[in-house]
Amino acid sequence: MADGTLWIGTKMTSSWSLRGWLAVRLAGLDVEEVVIGLDQPDTAARIRAVSPGGTVPCLEHKGARIWESIAIAEYCAELAPGLWPAERRARAHARAIAAEMHAGFRGLRSAMWMNIDPGFAARAAGRQRTPEALADIARIEALWRDTRARFGEGGPYLFGAAFTLADAMYAPVTTRFTTWRPELAAESWAYVEAVQAHPLMRRWFAEAAREPEAWRTPKYFTVPA
Repeated sequence: MADGTLWIGTKMTSSWSLRGWLAVRLAGLDVEEVVIGLDQPDTAARIRAVSPGGTVPCLEHKGARIWESIAIAEYCAELAPGLWPAERRARAHARAIAAEMHAGFRGLRSAMWMNIDPGFAARAAGRQRTPEALADIARIEALWRDTRARFGEGGPYLFGAAFTLADAMYAPVTTRFTTWRPELAAESWAYVEAVQAHPLMRRWFAEAAREPEAWRTPKYFTVPA
């Protein structure tokens, strides 16, 4: 029997669910996965029934219940310490950039939401380049570049060869970039490709493609004029 449950939102569009899901899967927790379709008549009631904060992801594991992505990440790191970099300075840096992602970049989130459907991406490419989104993108590129220069030797991820919780926090950003196609430096696109080639990301994409058609609602699938 599973040790608990992970409730997440629609895989096609739920960026925060992807972050929590990656942390749980990287840690190897044995939990049942329940996907709640977003923007449905019963969505809010189903989430409130399981999540004290009324949000997903929400993890219940061996008596603990956690309903924030970054808290889920820290909980998973307690059980699998290798999810953060081992070296003290690198680990501190990883936590700082993860927290910055959790708290910021509202311009990007608002203008270029997560939708990994290829058909939507074909219509969305080049759109929504608001000043706020572009400022956030510039900061993210600088953050990636600085982190890779200081700690990324030996592999394609932010901290080298290991896919850490910092990469999990920025994984949904990479999907925004491949959907909306803002102008990025070549090194940024290389990082985007590396993240999306990870086996867990490939699994997420494949499972998202099999979700019910009813979950593809106008709220998430209408491209602004």
